Amino acid sequence: MNTIVGRITQNAKINTLKNDKKVVNFSVAINDSYKTKQGERKEQTTYYNCSYWINAKIAEYLTKGTLVELSGRISSSAWIGKDGEIKSGLNFHTSNIKLHGGKQKSEFNKEPIANPQNNNSNPFSDETDDDLPF
Repeated sequence: MNTIVGRITQNAKINTLKNDKKVVNFSVAINDSYKTKQGERKEQTTYYNCSYWINAKIAEYLTKGTLVELSGRISSSAWIGKDGEIKSGLNFHTSNIKLHGGKQKSEFNKEPIANPQNNNSNPFSDETDDDLPF
C-alpha cells in the first residue's frame, strides 16, 4: 500500500463500463524540490493518472486544485503513441481518498461562529497572581 499527497490537475470524470460499473478517473500532481550538489534548488513535478472504483459520488469533490491524500497501489504503463514515440505514465489505483483544505460547498452558507474569546469559561482567568519564574 502506498500513500501520495498532491493536487488534482483537472476535474474528475466518471466513466461507465459495459457492465454498468463506474470508475472515477482523475490526475494528481506532486511537487518536490531538492538541492543539487552545486546548491541549486530544483523543482520536480510527478503526475499520476488515478482511478477509483468504490464510489462514483466522490467525483463532485475531486475538482481542480483540491489537495488530496490517496492510498492505493502504484503501477506504470508504456505505449507507442500515434506519432510513433514511446510514451509512459504512472497510474495510481486508489483505495482510499482523504480531502484536505479548502471549504466544502455546505460551509459557504453557515452562520459565523461566536467569538470564543468573549466566553469567559476559563476558571483561572480571574487569577492575577503570577508567581511563575518565566
